[in-house]
Amino acid sequence: MATIFDKKGFIALAQIDADSLHGVVLANHDLQQANLIQYDLTEANLSGANLANADLRLADLSHADLSGANLSFADLSGATLAGANLKNATILGANLSGTNLDGANLDGVKLESVRREPGS
Repeated sequence: MATIFDKKGFIALAQIDADSLHGVVLANHDLQQANLIQYDLTEANLSGANLANADLRLADLSHADLSGANLSFADLSGATLAGANLKNATILGANLSGTNLDGANLDGVKLESVRREPGS
């Protein structure tokens, strides 16, 4: 059983009947303020999920479906989003410093006010 907690570790936002979040389906879940630091979310379905203010530092979201997801003000620094589907996602004010977006689908993505380190 895997549990996703908020950043402070007090509130359980989701419980998944699996040992891993690799390929997990969390479409349309409310995961605001989630602590997902270094989680393996490879091939996960997070389409339409609310990940506003979530901490996704160093998370692996390779080939994940984040279409229509809300990633506003999320911390994605050092995360891997290679091959991820971010079509129509909202990423306002997110931290993308050191984020790997190689091959990611960014069609219709709103990237206003994102933070990136020079050269990343």
